[in-house]
Amino acid sequence: MTYSKADLIKYRLERADETLEEAKILAQTKHWNTVANRLYYACYYAILAFFANENMNPSTHAGVKTLFNQQLVKTNRVEISVGRTYNELFNKRQEGDYADFQKFTEEDITPLIEQTEVFIDKVKKLII
Repeated sequence: MTYSKADLIKYRLERADETLEEAKILAQTKHWNTVANRLYYACYYAILAFFANENMNPSTHAGVKTLFNQQLVKTNRVEISVGRTYNELFNKRQEGDYADFQKFTEEDITPLIEQTEVFIDKVKKLII
């Protein structure tokens, strides 16, 4: 089955929204490392939707981060604060998923929930 570019963009934005909702549910049970993971992936799916819209297809997480910073932050298409959100979540996801003894706290992660909402909204506006 083949899908159109519009289908792919819609799917990835839906994944971003669903993954953000997962993060909020996990926050209620205070699973902060997993919340960081889900927040990162919510942003990641939104960025992939943007790149699909632009006919770009980075193949790694590091490639997505590099291209995001080159195409959106350095060109001022998104504010530096929005870029920082993604870069911070990229690092926290790495730490939370792979570093031994890393336990994020509510104070570490809770502010990132709202920042992720802002991030996704900003990316959606760049697509629409």
